[in-house]
Amino acid sequence: MNTSDATVLIVDDRVANRRLLEALLAPEGYATLSAADGPEALALAARHTPDVVLLDVRMPGMNGHAVARALKALDETRHIPIILISAEVDAAERQAGLDAGADDFLTKPIARAELWSRVRASLAR
Repeated sequence: MNTSDATVLIVDDRVANRRLLEALLAPEGYATLSAADGPEALALAARHTPDVVLLDVRMPGMNGHAVARALKALDETRHIPIILISAEVDAAERQAGLDAGADDFLTKPIARAELWSRVRASLAR
């Protein structure tokens, strides 16, 4: 898939984190959607069917694992690759993320080149 055709859904409760990811993705030509919480993310994903979801693990209310499970439970969104984002990704966190349906992980602070590589790899799957 050409990156100019790809849409990335960014899910994070912190506005600054969402804006940073949008700024990092823009030079590669990605369109972005932005959600502040789980319910908003699920609604946007169902309405727009993004090509990749960047999903923060630690959010109040519905955390990233719950959002990932919900996305994978719906026919219209189960195929969308999910990249979980966390400040700390140890073995237990990775396993919990995989069990929830995540396809990949990014650790904060996020490096631009790694973000681009992981999004491109997710689109190629």
